[in-house]
Amino acid sequence: MKFDSTASASLRDIMRWRRDVRHFRPEPIPDDVVERLEQSMVYAPSVGNSRPWRVFRVESEGLRRQVRAIFEACNDEAAKGYDSERTQLYRQLKLAGLDQAPLQLAVFTDCDPVEGHSLGRRTLPATLEQSTAMAIHTLWLTARAENVGLGMLSILDAERMEAIFEVPESWRFSSYLCLGWPCFEDDTPLLDRAGWQENTALGWTRR
Repeated sequence: MKFDSTASASLRDIMRWRRDVRHFRPEPIPDDVVERLEQSMVYAPSVGNSRPWRVFRVESEGLRRQVRAIFEACNDEAAKGYDSERTQLYRQLKLAGLDQAPLQLAVFTDCDPVEGHSLGRRTLPATLEQSTAMAIHTLWLTARAENVGLGMLSILDAERMEAIFEVPESWRFSSYLCLGWPCFEDDTPLLDRAGWQENTALGWTRR
C-alpha cells in the first residue's frame, strides 16, 4: 500500500490537532465509533508482538467515584509541591474530565505476558510499557480522526488503581483515559494556552 501526499497532509493535521482534551460534552459516543476505537489498538506495534496492554471500560459508578477520590487526593498532594505563585496557577488548571467524559478506560500493562515468548524484552523489559504507550497513542490519533476527544489522566496513585481494579500481580497501571465529544477544538495545548508550559519544539541532535 502506497500513500500519496494527501494522506501525508491529513496525518500531519491529525497530529497537529491532537490535543489532551479536558472539556467534554456529555452525549455518548456511538457504538460503531467505540468499536473502531477499540480495534485501532490492534494496529499498534508491540515488542515481540506481545500486545501487553489490558484495558477496562469503566462503566461502574462506584469505580468512577473511587478513581475521582484517588485523583483528588493526588492532585492536592501535587499542589503542595509548588511555590505559592505556581500553586495558584496549578489550582486554576483543569486537569481531569472525569465528570463529563462518557467513555472512560483504565489501561494496565501485563509485565509478564505469555504472548511474545519474551522476544525483545529480556534486556529491555521497559519495552512492554512502551508498547502500551504506543497503543494509547494509536488510539489517540484514531480518536482525533473520528473527531473524538481524548484526555490522559496521570495524577493517580498506581498502587491504589491496581487495588481497586483487582488486577493480577504482574499488571502495572499505565493510564486512565477519558473520551468524548470535545466542547471546543484547539491546535494549541491547554497547558501552553494557560501559561503553564510553552509547547516548544526540540530538534534532533547530531552525534
